[in-house]
Amino acid sequence: MQGNILIVDGISTNRIVLKVKLTAAFYQVVQAGTVVEALEMITKHKPDLVLTAMNLPDGTAADLCTYLRKMPQTATLPVLAVASSHNPERRLATLRAGVCDVMNKPVNETLLLGRVRNMIRAHRTFAQWQLREDTNCALGLAEAPGEFIRPIAVSIIGNEAAPLQGWVRQLLPHMRASYCVTLLNEALAALNAGAPPDAIVLALPDNLSQSDTCLRLISALRASALMQDIALLVIQKTEDPLQATSALDLGADDVMTGGFEAAELAVRIDILLKRKRQLAHLLQSVHTGLQAAAYDPLTGLYNRRYAMPYLSGLIERSAATQISFAVIVADMDHFKRINDLYGHASGDAVLVETARRLRRAVRGSDMVARIGGEEFLIALPAADVITARSLAHRICDAIGGTPFIIPGAADPVHITISLGLAMSKAPFQAERGIPETPSTLLDHADKALYAAKMQGRNRVNFSLSQASPAA
Repeated sequence: MQGNILIVDGISTNRIVLKVKLTAAFYQVVQAGTVVEALEMITKHKPDLVLTAMNLPDGTAADLCTYLRKMPQTATLPVLAVASSHNPERRLATLRAGVCDVMNKPVNETLLLGRVRNMIRAHRTFAQWQLREDTNCALGLAEAPGEFIRPIAVSIIGNEAAPLQGWVRQLLPHMRASYCVTLLNEALAALNAGAPPDAIVLALPDNLSQSDTCLRLISALRASALMQDIALLVIQKTEDPLQATSALDLGADDVMTGGFEAAELAVRIDILLKRKRQLAHLLQSVHTGLQAAAYDPLTGLYNRRYAMPYLSGLIERSAATQISFAVIVADMDHFKRINDLYGHASGDAVLVETARRLRRAVRGSDMVARIGGEEFLIALPAADVITARSLAHRICDAIGGTPFIIPGAADPVHITISLGLAMSKAPFQAERGIPETPSTLLDHADKALYAAKMQGRNRVNFSLSQASPAA
């Protein structure tokens, strides 16, 4: 199914007509006759879109939307209203309540389906990122949204400058913004020349060839990495359902089919920009959560959560390519003494400096992770025994060769590290079907590390993964 839609109308025949149109387009439809029933159905069925009549037996489309916006679970659920007659004041009030659009009867089926596709697509994109952000919240990784909202910049594009400048004058009382008027044939160059605007208003000309240019511009903007997330609203001077549907399908966020109306345009831009800001916050929150999930906050190295799946992938690639790799487990020698003598802040400083030296000692393709208090894991892709040994000794020298300057210590402190090295399985072992996992690799490297500690520390001990640790 294309999506789940809730139809809300007090008149059953109206619901049936809409249901026939939507089910023919492969949408799953549920129905309600009142605001109360609608809220119950939303809780039960979790639709992707609510399609409601303006007037309901126990309220209005605006009332329904107001209820939805108060609940976190439904705050972003798109609502599309259908009105029996054109009433500009009521239409504007309904949009301000949070309804995405108001379509007047008779509803054009092509435009209706275009609107539905556009709204469900936007809702699902938002919902997917919201799910990731909710996970971050559960893990304590999300950040509160910033309060500061900078002044917005709006670019108005069309084929004649004078009418568009008139639009700007009419918009100013309704929305404070920095406005820029650009001719259609200069739009793409102008938009790429400076900082991108927050919103673009595209006046669709009546001329067929120029309107096609406008539609191609929408496509070009959505293909641009700089422009793909800008709020994009199209205004039709003359209503054309096919063109409006094309604009929505090509990536326009909204279409005003009834021509320019300053107050309504201001409301629509405000709604689009709020949605874009919410989505941007979700993306940033998810990025922050991913950073926190994969990186050690003290050293900036990868953490164990990242390192173990990485090793699994390395094992798979090695089996497929028959190219060996190596794993090193490294542990700081007598690290507890640092904390005891100089304090935990000094111990943290040693760990940060150790991480810096580790990164400098390995190759760009190697993965370095902090997997315990003073324990590190280094994975060396595409490394043979000679390369792995050489890198391991380089790491040992990088830590022990230069004393550490530690806060609280009068003189630089000599610190060393012990390393256990294990190689991936040889091809003949893989052919025998002997399983290799991150855990078995780490076990061999740990045993080699233990042997290095027993032999006096500040050294590398090597173990083939199929053999016991070498002394």
